[in-house]
This record gives sequence, C-alpha cells and structure tokens, in this order.
Amino acid sequence: MLEQEISRRRLLLGAGCLLGGALLSSPAMASRSTAGRELSFFNLNTGERVSASYWEDGRYLKDGLAELNHIFRDYRRNEVFNIDRKLFDQLYLLQHKLGRHGEIQLISGYRSPVTNRQKRSRSRGVAKHSYHTLGQAVDVRIPGVQLAHLRKAALNLKVGGVGYYPSDNFVHLDTGPVRSW
Repeated sequence: MLEQEISRRRLLLGAGCLLGGALLSSPAMASRSTAGRELSFFNLNTGERVSASYWEDGRYLKDGLAELNHIFRDYRRNEVFNIDRKLFDQLYLLQHKLGRHGEIQLISGYRSPVTNRQKRSRSRGVAKHSYHTLGQAVDVRIPGVQLAHLRKAALNLKVGGVGYYPSDNFVHLDTGPVRSW
C-alpha cells in the first residue's frame, strides 16, 4: 500500500511538473513563433520604396529577401545579387538600437565589379575589392537620426565594418571584420 501511494505521488508530481513546464513555456514559444523582422527602404537613386518581412519563425523568407535584393541591386546595370543576410540583420539590429523603425535611405547596395571599377576610376575613396561587390555592404542614412549618432550606434553593435562619410552624408556598413574608418 505504501509503495502504491509513493508511485501515485510520483506520477502526480511528474504530471504536475510537465503541465507546469508546458504552461510556463507557452508564452515564450508563442512570442518566438510570431516574431518577425521587417525592413523598409527608399532607394535615393531609383526613387523606389520597399517594405519587406525577411525573417519569421526562425527562418529567412525567400520572397522578402528577393524584394530586398531587388532594391539593393546595381541599378546602373540592373543586376540583382543575393545580399548577405547578415547585412539585413545588422540593419534590423541598428534600427532597434536607435529606436527607429521607419524607412532607411539606401544610397548604395550591391555594385557589380564593372560598376565598382568605373566608380574607382573617378574616385579615390572606392575600394578595389569592395564589400559592395560581394553583396556584403551598404551605404545608408536614416531620416531623423544624426549621422554621428548613426555611426556611434553602428560601432556599438561591434558587427562588421563601419565607415563614416559626413561630407557625403552617409554611413557605410558591411559584414566584414569589425573595423572602422
């Protein structure tokens, strides 16, 4: 009789723990499954705008990435390239760090090697092996955010390169090694 009572207690205790654990983890699972990432851009060169959800339920979304890749394209040659997903994550984190969720002004995204060579022949500030040609860099500004503040927030993320171009009114971000200039 004592063994049956102990077994019954263990069974009830185990069932209670399982039920309690399930109840406690439900809100966390629900919030994780509904969390998504969206970015909005205005391409200053083409006048195009896009808002796209690119990540949801722990996975990247093909359609959202395609929309972002398109607006990041080399507009001079109309070449679309698969942009490094970490760059979109970097921009998403940056917006959250700044408490801004509006449109990001896109100055330069992907650059074909041909376009990069042309730009390099006209300007000393264009890298020969630019991360732009790898789909790993972007030049941006965010309306309502001072450029120096944008730079500081990007540096504080400590993910990739951060270039500061106040005379040209943009900040460069890339997914290369952590560095700044």
